[in-house]
Amino acid sequence: MAVARARAQAHGYDGLNFRDLAADIGIKSASIHYHFPTKADLGAAVAKRYREDSAEGLERLWIEKGKPAACLRAYPGVFRKALERGNRMCLCGFMAAEYDDLPDTVKAEVKAFADAHVAWLTRALAASGVDADPEQVERRARAIFAAIGGAQLMARSRADVSVFDEIIDSYRATGLIPA
Repeated sequence: MAVARARAQAHGYDGLNFRDLAADIGIKSASIHYHFPTKADLGAAVAKRYREDSAEGLERLWIEKGKPAACLRAYPGVFRKALERGNRMCLCGFMAAEYDDLPDTVKAEVKAFADAHVAWLTRALAASGVDADPEQVERRARAIFAAIGGAQLMARSRADVSVFDEIIDSYRATGLIPA
C-alpha cells in the first residue's frame, strides 16, 4: 500500500500499474492481484487508506494545536509534506484531476477526502469565530481547500517547495487563510 500510495502521488491513478508496483516491491504481480483483483480495487483501497490516514492526521493536529487559529495556521503544512517527500502531490488531489477516468469506487473516496477536509476546515473556522454565518464558513473552507491544492500544484510544477510557501504567505496576507 505504501508503494502504491507513493506511485499514485507521483503519477496519479495511472501510476497504479500492477507490473510496475510488483517490480518496485520485488514480488510477482499475481501477488498483488491476489489481494486486489482489479486496478479499481487497488485504487479504492489506496485512496481509502490515504483518506483515513489524513483524517487521523487532522484530528491529531486539532488535539496538538489546541486552538482553532493554530490549527488553521498549521493546516497548509499537511499539503507541504507531500512536496517535501519527492515533490509529490496530495493523492486525492491528483486523482481528482483524473476524475472522469476513475472507477466509481475511487471517485467516492476522492470525494470523501475532499468532504472530510472541508468539514474539518469548516469546524476550525467556525470555532475560531471567523464568520458567524455557517454557509459563509463552509464556502470559505472550500476556498481554502481549493487554494492550498492549487498552491501545491504550482509548487510541484516548479519542483520548488518555496513556491508553495510564498503562495500560502500571500493567502495569509490577503486574509483567505487566517494568519
